[in-house]
Amino acid sequence: MLIGGLVTGVALPDLAAWLAPALVPTLAAMLCVAALREGPRAALPRRGAFGPALAATLVLQLALPLAAGAAFWTAGVLGQPVVTGMLLALAAAPITGAPGLAVMTGADAGATLRHLTLGTALLPFTAAPVFALLPVFPDPFAVLAGALRLLLLVGLAALVAAGLRAAVPAVTRPAARPALDGLMAIGMALVVVGLMSAVAPAAAGTPLVLAVTLALAFALHLAQTLGGWHAARRTLPRPEAQAVAIVAANRNLALFLAAVPSEVAAPLMVFVGCYQIPMYLTPLMLPRLTTARAA
Repeated sequence: MLIGGLVTGVALPDLAAWLAPALVPTLAAMLCVAALREGPRAALPRRGAFGPALAATLVLQLALPLAAGAAFWTAGVLGQPVVTGMLLALAAAPITGAPGLAVMTGADAGATLRHLTLGTALLPFTAAPVFALLPVFPDPFAVLAGALRLLLLVGLAALVAAGLRAAVPAVTRPAARPALDGLMAIGMALVVVGLMSAVAPAAAGTPLVLAVTLALAFALHLAQTLGGWHAARRTLPRPEAQAVAIVAANRNLALFLAAVPSEVAAPLMVFVGCYQIPMYLTPLMLPRLTTARAA
């Protein structure tokens, strides 16, 4: 279904544009299903796990993008749209679909949900130093507002899920999990259609630029996945280490688009679309990558 969503978004850009307004409600529904599956308390750090989760968030959302930004500045390419996109992919919080990816790969969905909540809560603070490197962000408060809206969305999804679990106890039983997993897959497939609207025009107008952007998106995603997995696998159980790999590589770039002028956001959409492809191939790639390096 995820691959079908990718193909549909590229092949039918008009449909992608039509579905774009439904992105936020669909993301909210996905968060609610994830909280319904794992329980609302899964979004809160467990006792003794807050410190490591905080350290992981600060490394992923602050230290790595600042180090990469310094390297790009030294190379003189900091102003390129694809470089801006890569830095935002490093600085962003995990995508709201991360728990769904965890379910599909056998990773710890609860740990993924906790990383998502913490990363979103800290985003206004971790993103500010990164924006200091990027002159394309004239209004950092727009990102603060976007992060707060997303955090509110997470909280509301947890509250709705808590109400549903109390009103309909059957949804908490193991037999209900396949249906909830299917709902998350449907939601992610719909979301990606709306995010792929810039890929087809780029393929027709600037195919070489699209090919280079796609290659860079795959390379970055692979480096993020393997980096997160390698850093976590020696100290965490395998499902939790896979969760770290998922949140390290699947980042919510779309949140930053609201903070930039439209003339800057348009070129970024090509990278955003390309970056969706390796993200939505995570259920196919992650088990192979982590199995091959589990020894």
